[in-house]
Amino acid sequence: MSLLTESKVWKDLNSHYNEIKSTKMIDLFEADKDRFNKFSFEFDDIFFDYSKNIITEKTIELLISLAEQSDLKIWIEKMFSGAKINITENRAVLHVALRQKNGDSVYVDGWDVLPKIKSVQNKMKDFCKNVHSGLWQGYSGKKVTDIVNIGIGGSDLGPAMVCDALKYYAVEGLNVHFVSNVDGTHISETLKKLNPETVLFVVASKTFTTQETIANATTAKKWFLEKTGNNEKNIEKHFIALSTNEEAVKNFGINTNNMFEFWNWVGGRFSLWSAIGLPIALYIGYDNYDKLLEGAYKMDLHFRNAPFEKNIPVLLALLGVWYNNFFGCRTYAIIPYDQYLEKLTDYLQQLDMESNGKYVDKNGEFVDYTTGPVIWGKPGTNAQHSFFQLIHQGTQLIPADFLCPIENLNDIGEHHQILLSNFFGQTEALMKGKNENEVLLELRKSGVPDDKIKIILNHKVFQGNKPTNSILYQKLTPELLGKILAIYEHKVFVQGIIWNINSFDQWGVELGKQLAGKILSELKIPDKISSHDCSTNGLINYYKSKKNK
Repeated sequence: MSLLTESKVWKDLNSHYNEIKSTKMIDLFEADKDRFNKFSFEFDDIFFDYSKNIITEKTIELLISLAEQSDLKIWIEKMFSGAKINITENRAVLHVALRQKNGDSVYVDGWDVLPKIKSVQNKMKDFCKNVHSGLWQGYSGKKVTDIVNIGIGGSDLGPAMVCDALKYYAVEGLNVHFVSNVDGTHISETLKKLNPETVLFVVASKTFTTQETIANATTAKKWFLEKTGNNEKNIEKHFIALSTNEEAVKNFGINTNNMFEFWNWVGGRFSLWSAIGLPIALYIGYDNYDKLLEGAYKMDLHFRNAPFEKNIPVLLALLGVWYNNFFGCRTYAIIPYDQYLEKLTDYLQQLDMESNGKYVDKNGEFVDYTTGPVIWGKPGTNAQHSFFQLIHQGTQLIPADFLCPIENLNDIGEHHQILLSNFFGQTEALMKGKNENEVLLELRKSGVPDDKIKIILNHKVFQGNKPTNSILYQKLTPELLGKILAIYEHKVFVQGIIWNINSFDQWGVELGKQLAGKILSELKIPDKISSHDCSTNGLINYYKSKKNK
């Protein structure tokens, strides 16, 4: 048994779970008319309601004790001060420094990182100004109209999500495209839309050796040269790099003056705050990008300074632990009632599952408790017509976060009131459900005969007691989005601390890549393969037999 599961507070939580697991939330609301006020609060333009959870005040007290037992406050300060808390890679974790607006210096290996961060940000700002003003021109003297980001993972998901979320604020006359999949269809379909005279390719890779990214960038380079008379000099005005590897950038053919640097203490899934965010700044303007950073910084201050009982990321994390480790919930849904946040869950999947999908703790021991859940979801109201059936009447308990703006950026007729009515109604329905007597009365009132009622009665019963958190925000702005993203970053961090795992490495990504590298060379020869297991050999050889026909 681990120190975590053997600890007194864990055992107290387990006993408390056994006491409360059959409690109905609707009864908790009936017993305490002040429950909403006890379990909700406001921070800036965000209102957080967590009253629709299977919790009491004792639950929160015990969960906060769990956080305190884990020395959470100490670990928070370690992260913000630049300590090398990524122990398996001996690295600091300083995405928070990228949005720091003021305060003390932050040192890594003896040097203050803040001046270098500001230097890169100023370079990004100047570059955006030059592109938007037309001072930066393509080889034929035309202004840039299309930005193409070529990356994968954190070099794609974050910028793509933010650009989609903030398209309302886009700079007029600029389009943005994202290419990530090594499937040739992705780059091919994107290139069809582009004019080589007005396109700017942004190649985003920390190492500049990522197989998928370099393959797509190479194809883009080949296409561009073929379209522009194979003049290598033209590349300088149409390709830039976001990377830490100057030599590899140079060897690819990109002028290193057009390289924007970031550092190994910026994890990929946290990198949109770094130079990886340049496509965002180009698309929405640097001032709006700076507001995104400002929002994240404000949430950093809230996370760092607010008491745990009034701390949005900490409470979200603790509630997640409560359902994961005691109720046995293996998935977690995130439902934004905001079409602009369509790609939010895609981004949060990487953030959460790549961070906390670990079965080895910081001591190198196998854990005896569950860690990261499966994160999933889609925007409401579309989600209500697809997977909500499972949440309402399925056999799994699935906690969910609901997010919705008070003001819609596109206020048309009754659209937003309809959206809000569904946002409020769904969380109420998930909590209350509908019991047998209510269904019976409805059916009889509708004139359904008794023999038919007997058949369909249970099909219309909703057990309810499905936990949700509601996050209301004034309206979607760059600053607000920065706050939301920082909430989830810090939530993931807190859960990693409680589970005693390293949330900042991703060794699970590597094994498949290594084997793919070996297989790639085998695919280039006509001979049959026998170096793998019989299934892999069989699949490769079947592919070869069909390909060569």
